[in-house]
Amino acid sequence: MSRTTLYVPGDRPDRFDKALKSGADAIICDLEDAVAEATKATAREAVGRWLRANPGVPAWVRINNRPDMVDEDAELVRSLVSDGVGFAGVVVPKADAAACSIDFGGCPMTALIESAVGVAQIYDIAAVPEVVRLALGEADLAADMGMEPSPDALEMWPIRTRVVVASVGEGLEAPCGPVFTNLKDDAGLVATSESLRRHGFGGRSVIHPKQVAAVNAAFTPSDDEIARARAVIAAFEEATADGRAVAVIDGEFIDAAVMRWARAVLARVPSH
Repeated sequence: MSRTTLYVPGDRPDRFDKALKSGADAIICDLEDAVAEATKATAREAVGRWLRANPGVPAWVRINNRPDMVDEDAELVRSLVSDGVGFAGVVVPKADAAACSIDFGGCPMTALIESAVGVAQIYDIAAVPEVVRLALGEADLAADMGMEPSPDALEMWPIRTRVVVASVGEGLEAPCGPVFTNLKDDAGLVATSESLRRHGFGGRSVIHPKQVAAVNAAFTPSDDEIARARAVIAAFEEATADGRAVAVIDGEFIDAAVMRWARAVLARVPSH
């Protein structure tokens, strides 16, 4: 599961390799908002060429979910899949049930929820077999819904919780949180990232390499958390072997629910 996914403009192939070295778990080669209209075709060609030259990289392709471009972008993705070019998958922006039913060659899909329609259809979207993760794009979502979120984004939490519930309900990866656009507010980046993690998100997208380290740290268990989780698992397994349903560590009852928490903590430990 990616803690950080770093956006890279698709018409800037000179940045692709640098983005991979940023420490981000994955990158998103963007054909959509980060690319000007005049260079859309150039971006599509550049992304396809780079992925073919670097098969297996942890890179997603964000397509244009527009009638005039979606077919060409989908064909790029299908051609990569059919040629056996390994990459992370496709990001469908402004996702709705119809867009997520497009034929992308069966590759994994991240559905980016950015509209009221997407929120309303979120359970149908999460149930699409190719969808492996939900993500939130709150700038577009706020504009679509006529919202003016406050600095603490309190207005967004009902929708954020809906995204988490849909993800858990369909057995998807923990969802990807929204970008933090203020590149000068390091404290805000950390605080909002930690809040997203506490509420069930597994990571967030970032728009600049300088944000990667802070977001990775926020979504990575501390050494104390890892040690606690391992102790919980060991105690519970010992109790189970003795025919007991609970264990006790430092006066705290450890049951199956706490065991699930411990396993979830260890699942967030980076494998690299």
